Amino acid sequence: MIPVIVLTGQLGAGKTTLLQRLLASPAMAGTAVLVNEFGEIGLDHELLTPLEGEVTLLRSGCICCTVRDDIAGAIRDLIDRAARGQIPALARIVIETTGLADPFPVLSTLSADPVLRSQVAPGGVITVVDAINGPGALFDDHGMARRQVAAADVIALAKRDLSGPETTKRTLDRLHRLNPVAQLSFADAPLHRLLPQGPRDWPAPPPDSVVPITGHHHHELDGIRTLTIARPGAINWTAFGLWLTALLQRHGDRIHRVKGVLEVEQGGPPVLVNGVGYLVHPPQHLAAWPEGVPHTRLVFIFEGLDPDLIRRSFEAFDRLGHAVAPLPG
Repeated sequence: MIPVIVLTGQLGAGKTTLLQRLLASPAMAGTAVLVNEFGEIGLDHELLTPLEGEVTLLRSGCICCTVRDDIAGAIRDLIDRAARGQIPALARIVIETTGLADPFPVLSTLSADPVLRSQVAPGGVITVVDAINGPGALFDDHGMARRQVAAADVIALAKRDLSGPETTKRTLDRLHRLNPVAQLSFADAPLHRLLPQGPRDWPAPPPDSVVPITGHHHHELDGIRTLTIARPGAINWTAFGLWLTALLQRHGDRIHRVKGVLEVEQGGPPVLVNGVGYLVHPPQHLAAWPEGVPHTRLVFIFEGLDPDLIRRSFEAFDRLGHAVAPLPG
């Protein structure tokens, strides 16, 4: 399975600069880059060597492809070319979206394509935020910038050299409140701090929003709300899956993100759930509990909903799950 990373952020945020820096690392060899050309130039021209069609070879040996419409088709074409030996073997694929794009349709495209589902896997979302212009887009506008931040697994703050320390600190704090499950970093940080690392890097809750076991906590910032639900003991996995599916079918346009670790077997390993909008990625079994103590914890990022609605809905499912014996195996 080839991991697919989505690189997003507002126009001019610094996505291309970050991408060039990532691709300069030998560790990124075998990367295919799909560039959405609408409104932006994906990579500096001097970095490209023309190949057949719209596929170009970067000096690093990575592949770059300009995408206009069919992302799934472009990925299938790259995989086919690699299989025929026309391009280097693919270690990962990075999709650089235009700054006007919502990352959710890109993620949905990958999961909806029956061929790609057996060949690629979600590699995470990196959202680049401009330290100078980003706060205005995030906190004065209720549109795409927030959806990009809410979808992020990694938030990379760019141009911090142009922003004072206090302004940078306030921006990082607000970004963390908008998406408490994302890894916060700087665009000039080491490579391992910029790439989504997977479920083993499930972040601990921030100090000001620690939730006691069996507790619920929520806060609101600029219209975006987060809700954390935590409780001890194993939950009924089958009932939980039905509940989350129904919740997102009804409110997925307003629930931007859900991420959590679940105890589905008493004393057993945790299961990671991760969703963006209506889309829920396949659950992943972790080797150990990120915080060392088994307990279910869910974080929701949403707007336009009463947090008590989600909380009461979860509690109703939880009662039902206890009433129904979990399926064996």
